[in-house]
Amino acid sequence: MTDAGWDDLKLFLHVATEGGLSGAASRTGLSAPTIGRRMLALERTTGRTLFVRSPQGYRLAPDGEILLEHARAMQRAADGIADWKGQAFAMPIVSIGADAWLSGFIADHTADIRGQDDRFRLCCKSLHKGMDFTYREADVGLVGRRPESGNIAIRRSVSVTHAVYKASALAEEDDLPWVSLGTESSHAPADKWVFQHQEARIRTWTNSPELLAHLIASGNGRGVLPCFVGDALSGLVREGGIIPELTYTISIVANDDDRHRPEVRHVIEKLGHLFGRERKRFAGERAQTG
Repeated sequence: MTDAGWDDLKLFLHVATEGGLSGAASRTGLSAPTIGRRMLALERTTGRTLFVRSPQGYRLAPDGEILLEHARAMQRAADGIADWKGQAFAMPIVSIGADAWLSGFIADHTADIRGQDDRFRLCCKSLHKGMDFTYREADVGLVGRRPESGNIAIRRSVSVTHAVYKASALAEEDDLPWVSLGTESSHAPADKWVFQHQEARIRTWTNSPELLAHLIASGNGRGVLPCFVGDALSGLVREGGIIPELTYTISIVANDDDRHRPEVRHVIEKLGHLFGRERKRFAGERAQTG
């Protein structure tokens, strides 16, 4: 015996609840003869007599009553799955794009951006090479310079500072080599600073901003990091002061049409509050000494 298909069981539900083929035909758009043939096939598949047929319609046989309860349970389960799936896809998405440093900060502070009762999904994007708002690579962007394309709205936020860092164990060492991002991964002025000023003394480099701090902390040499990153790592100390020419102001950017979406407006406001609260951290005013 082959298993009864869900389509035939749904059709059985219509026949059982409508009391015959005509009612089921009006509900499904299938012809009464087609439904009749499929109910006969369902009886052969199950090996049970499901209906007592008469000129007055289709009355459920005892086995039909049992199958009806099973089919109703299946329908409830199917409806529950459909509702669950529909709720997920009905929830709007807000994507936040930023460079490797800021996207890591956002990932650590998602609870400050989306509360448990906020009905939207959050996508955190690391876009270290920058964003093209013409193609809406992100709903909300955190950038250090105004995008050259796209119909955008801009909200200026906090200043980000940079300094030279080295491993705490090497705090007393002065003659250290340099660690840098590779030129193929350097997009912002801070990414390029070491190559521009200390190229001959670079001994280690990486194509991954996320690895740069690890390489510095493990003793490969000194390197440039945003202060909000370097100051937060216990294995690092600053060497010298803030590099003034690398300071920039974060702009919170959104497409001018998207910024009116309630969930996008919510994210922009939350980002503004978050950066405002952490203003001193981004300004490098929480420096470790060493």
